Amino acid sequence: MGDPRRLKNKYSKPKKLLDKARILEDSKLKRSFGLKNMRELWLAAEELKKVRREARRLLSLPASQREKEQHVVLSKLQRLGVLDEKSKIEDILSLTVKDVLERRLQTRVLRKGLAKTMAQARQLITHGFIAIGRRMVDIPSYLVAKAEDSGIRHYKKIEIELKQVVESPKETQAAAPAQPEAEKPAETATPKAEG
Repeated sequence: MGDPRRLKNKYSKPKKLLDKARILEDSKLKRSFGLKNMRELWLAAEELKKVRREARRLLSLPASQREKEQHVVLSKLQRLGVLDEKSKIEDILSLTVKDVLERRLQTRVLRKGLAKTMAQARQLITHGFIAIGRRMVDIPSYLVAKAEDSGIRHYKKIEIELKQVVESPKETQAAAPAQPEAEKPAETATPKAEG
């Protein structure tokens, strides 16, 4: 029957895995974009690395051949919304991982105001509350194209507002401040019967 296929990672780990400066920078990105683990960051970095490698290859070609091939790379990045329409092949080299992370569905949901935090955006996506157009998408790392950006919406009706907890009457009495002496009603004195 043959050997089972060996799956290859779609990302590569950094060369200096225990570099303190890199760890601090990656941790900051992980927190700000609400990533689950470093693997998600490395996947975005690998996508950027592929595009930049292709841009460097194109820049090494003669101008006539470069004109024919650069359209493919530029159109892909323009569809994703990472580059604008007037960008050149040299602009690809100035892209950062943040530019790729901004196009993730999780980030787009937060930027559109459909969630209050990155964690809430991730939870809404994984539980099936977010759709692009009419199609429900449950992958937070899905890269949203520029044309799909306007179609991001709630798939199911959901109440995001926090509900106020109803307190029991005993708790409200204990929480109410005691009335000062001047405001307390005067007690009526009853005469003592002599007897």
